[in-house]
This record gives sequence, structure tokens and C-alpha cells, in this order.
Amino acid sequence: MSKRLILRWTTLKGLAAIILFLIIAALIEYVVVVYAISLGVREENPLHGSFQFPGTDWTITVVVSPLFHLVPLSVIIALVFSWICMTKYAAIQPQKPPEGKTKTKQQKKEQIQKTEKLTSRIGGAIGRFFGRIKSGLLRIKGVSYIWSKVSFARATIKSATITILVFSALVLLVSVIAYPGLIYGTFSNMYLRNPSLLEFIKSVNNALKGFVEALGPVGWLCSSINNAIISAAPALRGFASALGGLVKPLVDLPPVGKYLVFQNIAAWVSALSAFLYGFLTRKSYRLRRAKKR
Repeated sequence: MSKRLILRWTTLKGLAAIILFLIIAALIEYVVVVYAISLGVREENPLHGSFQFPGTDWTITVVVSPLFHLVPLSVIIALVFSWICMTKYAAIQPQKPPEGKTKTKQQKKEQIQKTEKLTSRIGGAIGRFFGRIKSGLLRIKGVSYIWSKVSFARATIKSATITILVFSALVLLVSVIAYPGLIYGTFSNMYLRNPSLLEFIKSVNNALKGFVEALGPVGWLCSSINNAIISAAPALRGFASALGGLVKPLVDLPPVGKYLVFQNIAAWVSALSAFLYGFLTRKSYRLRRAKKR
């Protein structure tokens, strides 16, 4: 059984975690903006504003880009709240069993079965081996200090990693769908700018061909796989045509529209993933409580 840790965001550790995640989210959004600019997104209607310092002749003009300033700011705020929500549900700690409470026969039987599985010879040897390594490392002051900090921040690190990976993967996925020739163009430019890389790929391909031809069974296996792929090509072509019809409205959008779509989809799905994680966590927690009763 486990219980939730109460994370106080107003403490020094909580504020430091929020500031660190803000910096990471801002860096990721900077990379996304640079990536969007490389895809052809341009700001055509920036917002201009100017003001003058009282008692001086200094006039400062401020230019704000709705695409490259306001949209990333909104996404960063959404990511921060998604991370905080997921951290709330990921923060759990083991709870000690209540003292003096007798166990039922079923609980004792389950405990015996678990003990027999965990104390098997191979598992026990592996557990003792890694336990000795861990105990030896924890005797070092620096390692023990870092371990205690990581154990305390495990929930924040886990939720931050999930939030960032989901957001980054969705940005790449939606942008690749919106730009069908993106992968082909990227590798073509890579080969054109690096002829040595192209020669290396060719040499590896020729070496693999020679290796397959030298080994009869391997060559037969590769040939059968190739024939299976060729026979499945019409079905794959039909699936690709249907998928192309579904994503055609996205492909036909201008670069600005595609940029807004993959920013919004990535932010919304990240937020919904946090809520779904919380829903599943609460559901499993209620089921465990019901079984305990």
C-alpha cells in the first residue's frame, strides 16, 4: 500500500523545481521556434509599442511577436501546469503495514508466494549482488547525498521527463505529418552537404549485401521478407492513400497554420495525458482500498 506525498510548491525546493522546469520548457520552446522558422514560418504582423521614460528623451520601442512570443509563452504555462498536475499524482511513498493487525489466510498465502518468488536462487543472487554495490556506493558521502536528493525529487523528475518527451514527440510527429517531404528533404540535404556520409552509407550497404550473399540461409530469409513486403505493397499503398486523404487539410495549410496546429496539439495532448495519468492513478488507488476493505 502507498500514500501520497504532500509537495509544497511554496518551499525553497518547490520554487527551485518550478524555476528549473520553466527554464527547460523555455529552452524547448526556443528550439521549437527555431525549428518552425527553418520550416518557413514567418511573423508578418508583429505588435509594436513605444513608451518614453518620464523626465527624459529616451523612447523605447517594444516589438512583440504573437507567433514567436505569445504562443510559446502560452505553451510554457500549459506545460508547467501539466507537470505540476502529473507530479501531484506521481508523488507516492511506501506505507508501512499497521502494527498489531492480524493477516488473513489469503494475505498470508499471497505473501508466502511472493516470498518464494523473490527468494529464488537466481533472483536472490542478483539482488544480493546489486545490493552490495548499492550499499558500497552509498557509503561515499557525495553519492549518498545525491541519492537522497534524487529519491526526494523522483516524482518531479519522472513527471517532468514524461511531460517533455510527450510534448517533443508530438511536435515532431505532427510536423512530419504536416510536411510529408520533411524526412526526405532532411536526409537529402544531409547527404549533399556531407559526401563522406553518403559514401559511408554506400559502403555499409555494399558490405551488408556481400554478407547476406555469402550466407545462404540469411539471404533466403531476407529474400522471403522482401517478397512479403512486395506482396503487401498494394494494401500499404491503399492505407497510405486513405491516410493522405485524412491529413490533406493539414498538409494544405500555410506554414503559420501548421505551426499553430502542432503547437496546440502537443500542448493539449500533454495536458490531457497528465489528467489521464491522474484518473488512472486515482482509479487504481480506489481499487486497492476496496480490496483492502
